[in-house]
Amino acid sequence: MDRFKERLRQGKPLVGTLITLGLPAIAEMISRCGFDWLWIDMEHGTLSLEQAQQLLQAKKEHCAAFVRIPANDDVWIKRILDLGADGIIVPQVKTAEEAERAVAASKYPPSGTRSVGIARAHGFGMDFATYVQEANERIVVIVQIEHVEGVRNIEAILQTAGVDAVIIGPYDLSGSFGKLGQINDSEVQEAIATVHKACKQHEMPIGIFALQPEQGGGYLKQGYQLLALGIDAHYLWTAAKTGLESVVSNYLTTGVGKK
Repeated sequence: MDRFKERLRQGKPLVGTLITLGLPAIAEMISRCGFDWLWIDMEHGTLSLEQAQQLLQAKKEHCAAFVRIPANDDVWIKRILDLGADGIIVPQVKTAEEAERAVAASKYPPSGTRSVGIARAHGFGMDFATYVQEANERIVVIVQIEHVEGVRNIEAILQTAGVDAVIIGPYDLSGSFGKLGQINDSEVQEAIATVHKACKQHEMPIGIFALQPEQGGGYLKQGYQLLALGIDAHYLWTAAKTGLESVVSNYLTTGVGKK
């Protein structure tokens, strides 16, 4: 984790992917592929706390793992961090006050308000002293800008001490303009550019989601540092569909087996 935060601060491009399926083998396999980080999604996915912990236990050590919490809530934040996550992704941050709340809940006193409990994060108490001493520096807090209000308040949000990175949520952002899914709309693109420019001016690491490699490569060329490339479920069904279509079109020429 220290290596990840160091690379983040150095401006290194870091490629991750979303994990939405609660199967430890998926986190294990994908983390072996060479990704720098995993985005474990508890906002939109069906993952339970127990499943999130199992995913964290299964992933390889070299691959950092951040959990997107369901809401900007101190109870969720402390429970997720107690599982041993390397940090949190906070959805729908619209104001500096909301960013400050997330940071405070992620830090032990005197820097914040995170409460103490025996948990996996510190070896169920066996590494307690070391973890508590280092956690405030090691934990990564990433805020998501995915609403027009967050765009308007981006300067204040970026000045919030303890925010380590920003990730743009282009789909929800488009929805806040009344143009859900129209991420290439000029107004949506202007908002994305505003956040991108502000992050660069403040030397704040910025990330974004891309479903396809070509799109992701374009974002990296634009200077995005944190790239969330694809989703586990999408990788699964697209590979299965491509394989099936190849067999059907190339080998079942008589139409046998076609739907």
